[in-house]
Amino acid sequence: MGISELRASRESRCALRIGLLTILVLASFPGHSPQGAFAQEKARKPAEESNSGYAGSKACAHCHASIYEDFSRTDMGHSMSPVTPALIEKLRLPQSVTGINPSRHLEVFAQGGKLYQSEYESGSNGQDVFRDTQQLEWIIGAGANGFGGVTRRDNYLYQAPLSFYSKPQRWGPSPGYEFADLGFNRPILPGCIVCHSGRPQLASGGSGSFQDPPFAELAIGCENCHGPGLAHVATMQLNPGYEGHDPSIVNPARLSPALADNICMDCHQMGDTRILRPGKDYQDFRPGAALDDTLAILLAPPKRDSPPQSDLLEHYYSMTLSQCYRGSGGKLSCITCHDPHVQPPREEAAAYFDKKCLTCHTEKSCSLPLAERQHHDPPDDCAGCHMPKRDVQVISHSSLTNHRIPARPDEPFPDFAFHQTTAALPDLIHLNPTPGRKDSPLPPLTLLQAYGELMDQKPEYAARYEAVLSELERTDPNHALVQAALGRRDLRTGKVKDAEAHLRRALEIGSPQATTYSDLADVLTKLDRPSEAVPLLQRAIQIEPYTPTLQKTLVVRLIQLKRYPEAEKAMESYVAQFPEDSFMRQMLARAQASGPPK
Repeated sequence: MGISELRASRESRCALRIGLLTILVLASFPGHSPQGAFAQEKARKPAEESNSGYAGSKACAHCHASIYEDFSRTDMGHSMSPVTPALIEKLRLPQSVTGINPSRHLEVFAQGGKLYQSEYESGSNGQDVFRDTQQLEWIIGAGANGFGGVTRRDNYLYQAPLSFYSKPQRWGPSPGYEFADLGFNRPILPGCIVCHSGRPQLASGGSGSFQDPPFAELAIGCENCHGPGLAHVATMQLNPGYEGHDPSIVNPARLSPALADNICMDCHQMGDTRILRPGKDYQDFRPGAALDDTLAILLAPPKRDSPPQSDLLEHYYSMTLSQCYRGSGGKLSCITCHDPHVQPPREEAAAYFDKKCLTCHTEKSCSLPLAERQHHDPPDDCAGCHMPKRDVQVISHSSLTNHRIPARPDEPFPDFAFHQTTAALPDLIHLNPTPGRKDSPLPPLTLLQAYGELMDQKPEYAARYEAVLSELERTDPNHALVQAALGRRDLRTGKVKDAEAHLRRALEIGSPQATTYSDLADVLTKLDRPSEAVPLLQRAIQIEPYTPTLQKTLVVRLIQLKRYPEAEKAMESYVAQFPEDSFMRQMLARAQASGPPK
């Protein structure tokens, strides 16, 4: 499989990065990119270890009933929901939507108390050319902008192609599906689900497989912000009258603003790339610790002719550019204005947040005459003027709040926004450095992954990527990430024998990665050893069954080897997974019609 195919695979599955982490529906982190595919490699820990010490939100409710009830009514408190007959009754069903291909249709409907979505194509005779129907087991999203559906096939979870959008009150293509027909094959990957659910039970490997059941706690809960609570519950049971501070549980209000913000940034700050530290997993972060110990959030420096424009999960960064934040000397934090336990009703939100503003400002702070402010809807709304909502370009029918808090709509970005790099990191902005270590250099392994992720859209990072890779070839050659990158580099430059050695070494010392198997299969094909490539492709498909290019490449290799019965079975497997692929359906039909070769 060539580099261009890998790039196409990544782009079709991740039209975003819309969301690592959108507040509307799940999106996917990249799985395949020319340099960044291997960058997601990590030592996954068993779910039993990563979930140890948790008590569950219901345990908190015994002592904190009022807070528990308030939080359960917030968007975070019902970030995910099981599909139930009661939920189905509230939905507008059935509905049909035409896909990006006019001959393709999507529909959502209920049957027998269950929720389903179908993708289908009808022939000129009105009969189905194909129809793929999947049950939606969970709803993801609280409905502020909308919500999507999640299906389960084998031990993988997938995003459904239709989402419900609250503003127009109708179903439409899920984010990313406006640009590509992804069917029911967009996987729910770790980097997304850890922020949209309470405690997902991810299987080893980090490529989207889940244990059964997939969730220890479905919606975001108390321990996502306060840390594992089992020790705290035990302490309170042994000392029921104790009213002091228990150090076994984290209270964000007692943390420094930076560490408190780290809790929010884990899910509400995207950046241009988020890189896990070596050996770390998304579930390793614990409230009260520095987020930078788990992952680095990095941003390409903005330029004056192209200042930051995105409001999508850039809340913290936008806040740091505000006069409010700068005037506070860094004391302003997310929880200065937001109480995560409480979400005021829409009709009360303006007055609620006005009170927050007036803790630092006064009525006289606003230069607009009171009479004019009263004519706004809602009247005298600080946030409505200074934190206006604007549409999210990458998600239909959705809007987010501008956290830069401009005094005027045309207020330019502050000069320091264009001077945020450091001598230790001159070409990236590190948004979440460990407090007190802002000027510390990032490890070369982190930079390798960051530049590899960024160079697709920002070619200026290609030279830096190559330089860091050369450095690591000398200083850290026994890391699987380095060996996989060296193998891909040599494959790209035609040094296929060297590429084989590097890729085999990567598989020997690191956890199995579909991209490494795929690259090695490509190498062996170029070395005229295609029969050795087949089991490697099969192994890659076991890890990532949702990647069509892997399965297509396997079919091609089997045909080239004249292993026709196996090729036909591979096509059958492909069409079962990707029935929307009309070309492969036709190929399979021809193979079946021709019968076994003579």
